[in-house]
Amino acid sequence: MSPDQISAARTFVLCNGRLLERRMFAFHFDGGPARAAISALAAFQNPDGGFGAGLEPDKRDPASQPVDVQFALEILDALEVRNEPMILRACEWLSSISAGDGGVPFALPSVNAAPHAPWWTVGEAAPAAQINPTAAIAGLLLKHGVVHPWLEQASAFCWRSIEAGVRAEFHDLMPIIGFLQHAADRARADAALAEIADMIAAPGVVALETDAQGYVHKPLEWAPRPAVFAELCSMTEFWMPIWKLLPTASRRMADGRFSGSPSARA
Repeated sequence: MSPDQISAARTFVLCNGRLLERRMFAFHFDGGPARAAISALAAFQNPDGGFGAGLEPDKRDPASQPVDVQFALEILDALEVRNEPMILRACEWLSSISAGDGGVPFALPSVNAAPHAPWWTVGEAAPAAQINPTAAIAGLLLKHGVVHPWLEQASAFCWRSIEAGVRAEFHDLMPIIGFLQHAADRARADAALAEIADMIAAPGVVALETDAQGYVHKPLEWAPRPAVFAELCSMTEFWMPIWKLLPTASRRMADGRFSGSPSARA
């Protein structure tokens, strides 16, 4: 980014961002301390150990929600923070809301009572565990080297779900890939990643058109997550012609492998 672009982004964040976003911007671009951003994040952690209060802002539920835990872990990862006490507190909360199979649901019914986007509405019955966000949370905890009984149960749930069959659906693929990137059993994980690479290379799964309309995930959406498809790109030549379609600014390299790609249709 050019200095002018960074300046414009700074103005936008200062005018529109929460304290959390302002402090994260300061950390990444102005030499601000990570601890200041962590303090802002701590305000979203509830007494039960979970995160809520609209940390993921498509819903404003003050109560703890699984996806808000995922967001908190992503923020700590972006801040390069490890061994933060709030992580183990969140794991305790995850244990308290987990289904019998070890996973957590996408959302809890408390979300219905607060302002929320329509896709957040859930039934009042006890919601079932889902790979999204269970796999995303488990993958981040594995990356951070966290040791907790919930993670063991969640990892087992993720393996069962993956080996039962993976859908070519963006909101499932992203958590699954995150989990597989950091799973301890590398042979098992690499085999699963190779299957996913073949699956998303099939015709009709990925939106190749730069002007594609509707609910599609376009190539630049991968830019904030440059390592997500690095392993997949090393497993198939499918991405080579697609990569050439991207603007130069959105192309990156990581360890000699392509570190981005267009995303799967949702």
